[in-house]
Amino acid sequence: MRIPFVLLIDLVVVVVFALIGRLSHAETLTPASLLDTAWPFLVAAAVGWAFAYTLSQVRSHDPETHTFRPLRVFPDGIIIWLATVAVGMVARALLTTRGVVPSFVVVATVFLGLFLLGWRGVARLVLQRLAQPR
Repeated sequence: MRIPFVLLIDLVVVVVFALIGRLSHAETLTPASLLDTAWPFLVAAAVGWAFAYTLSQVRSHDPETHTFRPLRVFPDGIIIWLATVAVGMVARALLTTRGVVPSFVVVATVFLGLFLLGWRGVARLVLQRLAQPR
């Protein structure tokens, strides 16, 4: 699976997270309001991707054959998930008028973990199944 497609799926997961949050709190739903809710976590996901990529470069002995494979659950998916939650919460608390309460941190951690890691696990199983000779 190509890296841009993996990134796109992650960003869609974050937007769906924001969409569900707005709908569950009966907030207005416009493109601008959705972006207002999603942007801290979209930026955080980008930070997670950058960190996972940089870490793969540092771990690699040969920069030409680095080990960045964002479809893997571990370590890349875990890094992206944790950064999306942590950086997103900090950005939300410091750069928006929205607050961060413990219950929201728990919900965001569980939802983003389930979906950012879950789709990777399912994709890996499907790709492995398709690669098996028949």
